[in-house]
Amino acid sequence: MTRSTPASLLTALSQPEVEPFYAVEMNFDTSPVRFWTGYGERTIRSDTYIGTGNLLSISGLEEVNDISAKRITLQLSGIDATLVSLALQEPYQRRECKVYFGTTDSTTIEVFSGLMDVMTIEDGGDTSTISLTVESKLVRLEKASNRRYTEANHQSRHPNDTFFSYVSGLQDRDVIWGRNTTGDSPSNNQAPPQPNPDR
Repeated sequence: MTRSTPASLLTALSQPEVEPFYAVEMNFDTSPVRFWTGYGERTIRSDTYIGTGNLLSISGLEEVNDISAKRITLQLSGIDATLVSLALQEPYQRRECKVYFGTTDSTTIEVFSGLMDVMTIEDGGDTSTISLTVESKLVRLEKASNRRYTEANHQSRHPNDTFFSYVSGLQDRDVIWGRNTTGDSPSNNQAPPQPNPDR
């Protein structure tokens, strides 16, 4: 999908020496967790990101021209028990995750935004490795809504709306449309009387 790139980032990428980085923001219910692929702390878009160096890897990032749903995988290795505890206890599925790209001499650009899906943890004793797949928000287009045209389903989402109140009563009703029901008047399909040529 086409996106605009800040002029400062284009200028920085054209320099002889470039220090690019990725930054990841995971919005958990308790508080967001933010990492970047450099060292130390860095302020990105007014938020503080913790440096992970080469312990954070991102795979699956690609630019496409259609609206197909993509997914990426984040892997964070060498982490301590505190973050593992957060991963085990904090609800994470369908929480938002964003990935930014930039250089140390420019602004950043959002290159991916999706919802956290599946997390796996490999325990190595003192440290562990966490892998997290993040699905593009476009994946919603591939899933059925599981909604029904019924009063009960509609009321669960719109309690004060009676739009479907009469659907059940209409499904077996015989609706008279375009035909005679009394037998006294001519059928609607009967040809109109012809004029008398002798008059």
